[in-house]
Amino acid sequence: MAVIKHSAQRVGVFIDTQNLYHSAKHLYKARVNFGEIIQEAVGGRNLVRAIAYVIKTDTNEEKAFFDALTKLGIETKVKDIQVFADGSKKADWDVGLAIDAVKLAPKLDTVVLVTGDGDFVPLIQYLDMNEGCQVEVISFGKSSSAKLKEAAHAFTDMCEDPKRFTIGARG
Repeated sequence: MAVIKHSAQRVGVFIDTQNLYHSAKHLYKARVNFGEIIQEAVGGRNLVRAIAYVIKTDTNEEKAFFDALTKLGIETKVKDIQVFADGSKKADWDVGLAIDAVKLAPKLDTVVLVTGDGDFVPLIQYLDMNEGCQVEVISFGKSSSAKLKEAAHAFTDMCEDPKRFTIGARG
C-alpha cells in the first residue's frame, strides 16, 4: 500500500515506552533516542500530539527521563508499577494507549504507533476502517510482531539505522 505524506497531514504519535526500552536494551545495550523517533514519525507533517506512556517506580529515578521527554515536546502519561505479593511486577499501558488513539483519531489523519507489540493489530484495523486514519508503525523490526508490521500502512524499522535511533548502541 502506498503511503501518502504531505505537510498538511495531522499526526498523532503514541509511544509504548516500555516496549522500546526493552528492545533497545536487549538488541543494542542502548537507550532510545526519542528525539529522532519524533522527527521520523512527524516527517515534516503537522504534529498534533505526541504521548509517551511511562511507568513510575518507587525510587523515582526516572524523573530526569520524564523531564527529557517533556523538553522534546512529548507528553507523558504516568502509571505506577504494580508489585504483587509474590514479588512479580506489572506495568502495562496498552489499553490506555489504544483508548487515547481512538479518542484522538477524529482530529488526526495519521496515527503513528511506536511499538513492536502485536496486541495493537486490532487498533490499527479499527483506526483504518472506522476512523479513516493512516496508521504507521515505528519500532525495532527484530523484536516486532510480524502481524503488526503487516497490518500497518507503513513500517519504519529502527534496526536499519540503530545508531540514529539509539544512544550508546553497540553492534
